[in-house]
Amino acid sequence: MNATLRAIAVGLGAALLQLLMLVAFAWPAANLAPRDLPIAVAGPQAAMVTERLAAADPDAFAVTTLPDAAAARTAIENREVYGAIVTGEGAPRMLVASAAGPAVSQQLTAMAQQLSGTTGAPVEDVVAADTDDPRGVVFGSMVLPLVMSGIAAGALLFLVVTGAGARLAGVLTFGVVGGLGSMLLAQGWLSALPGNYLALAAVAGLSSLGVAGVIVGLASLIGPAGIGIGALTMLLIGNPFSAATSAPELLPQPWGAIGQLLPPGAAGSLLRSVAFFDGAGGMKPLVVLLIWAATGLALLGLAALRERGQGSPGAEAAEPEVAAASI
Repeated sequence: MNATLRAIAVGLGAALLQLLMLVAFAWPAANLAPRDLPIAVAGPQAAMVTERLAAADPDAFAVTTLPDAAAARTAIENREVYGAIVTGEGAPRMLVASAAGPAVSQQLTAMAQQLSGTTGAPVEDVVAADTDDPRGVVFGSMVLPLVMSGIAAGALLFLVVTGAGARLAGVLTFGVVGGLGSMLLAQGWLSALPGNYLALAAVAGLSSLGVAGVIVGLASLIGPAGIGIGALTMLLIGNPFSAATSAPELLPQPWGAIGQLLPPGAAGSLLRSVAFFDGAGGMKPLVVLLIWAATGLALLGLAALRERGQGSPGAEAAEPEVAAASI
């Protein structure tokens, strides 16, 4: 293939990648709607409200019936539901948690207005978002930099550093320093996240470790193609389906659920749990991040075993010199 044909092929491939990225990022945003969104209905009219919700859209909500408003607040604080409709106190009122996702709280607020038949329906924000980031814009903007920096770190470690052991040291350094630095900016400068600094830094560092470790581990085993495979997975699936600006249950399925099995989605969910809910609901995303981090370390371990089996180039070059000296 001559240079012109090769250039045309590269241009076509880049155009296809552009189309895929547009679909991956725009399609989820254009199709946000409740899909088995967990909510609670409390009070004496709970059965009637539940039937009304099911009649309007049977697939929109996964409803849990609770006895009263106190139980509904507890369920929200434990991240069991995103909101609750409380009946028996006049017009139905809505309890929401903007910290769990401003997009969800907005939709639930609109639903409260429909149920009450007035634009002034009472809404209580049980777990509010940070006052410096009430719409979650800064929070949602943190996911892509974490992904991009992890991809860049993994690629650079493969291209610049030789040896699986040295690359492992680089990945661990990136995870620790990157986690501490990113949360220093998010909390200290941007004031976008409340909660324990070290716990949040550990979440960010674990996410960075998972992304960078898998990238450099794949590349160490299969070559530069590993960078492409890992990067496309994190960018085309992990980031747009992370639900950092919405909620997994608002995204088209099964992509919303798949997004939570990748580092960007798991990191976003765990950061919310640690920052706003005292860790409630954080076990699943924590396990996901630990699995990705362990996978990256395992890939680097396999690369180290292969290097040991093949022998290091330095050792092979030294053998003739030793033999010549002995002669």
